[in-house]
Amino acid sequence: MQTVTAGYDHVLPYLRPGLTLANGRGVHDAATAELAVALTLAARRRLPEFVQAGAEGRWATGWSAGLADARVLIVGYGSIGAAIERRLAGFEVEISRVARSPRPGVRPISEVSELLPRADVVILATPLTPETEGLVDKDFLARMADGALLVNVARGRVVDTEALLAELDAGRLHAALDVTEPEPLPADHPLWSAPNVLISPHVGGLTAAMAPRARRLLVDQVRRYAAGEPLANVVIRP
Repeated sequence: MQTVTAGYDHVLPYLRPGLTLANGRGVHDAATAELAVALTLAARRRLPEFVQAGAEGRWATGWSAGLADARVLIVGYGSIGAAIERRLAGFEVEISRVARSPRPGVRPISEVSELLPRADVVILATPLTPETEGLVDKDFLARMADGALLVNVARGRVVDTEALLAELDAGRLHAALDVTEPEPLPADHPLWSAPNVLISPHVGGLTAAMAPRARRLLVDQVRRYAAGEPLANVVIRP
């Protein structure tokens, strides 16, 4: 079974024993990384406020935090996390990285609490697994610096929504979310009206970049299968 999504938690309930599951690692890297940076810039430069003021005919000028010199922590340094870093390379930011598997330049997820207090921006790009579900809980958020921005392009269930709402309502943190829990977000959900939050409707991978990358992966995977070669992106084996 082959998905064209990086996340595969939605497939697991339907996976029969004995099947191999491969994910779409790489298909959405470019588009999701673009959106992560776009959300970060929009929130740090107060674009939602300016757009709202413009719609009301108000000239609401003012200072913003900006992105230059910010300290960015990428939580989940796989192919999407690396793509986010490449796109941030020209913004004069300082980047720290954590992942499940530590390696040179990438610290283990177990050390994330040490890095949170000095991060101005925390970008979530981790897959949803039993280990990451609810990772961003009350304690995680409490460790974040006052005024820091949480950007979620991972999965909604990585974040404890109630804990995040408490921080937003207190005015202590900012958030830019492409994914939420629940999803779709009901019209009357308090996240919509919470202060300091920017929400996009899970559109991280939905650009023209998806189709050619998905096509290349599927063609290569069929070729590998027909040739008896090892398959790419295998996440579950029989």
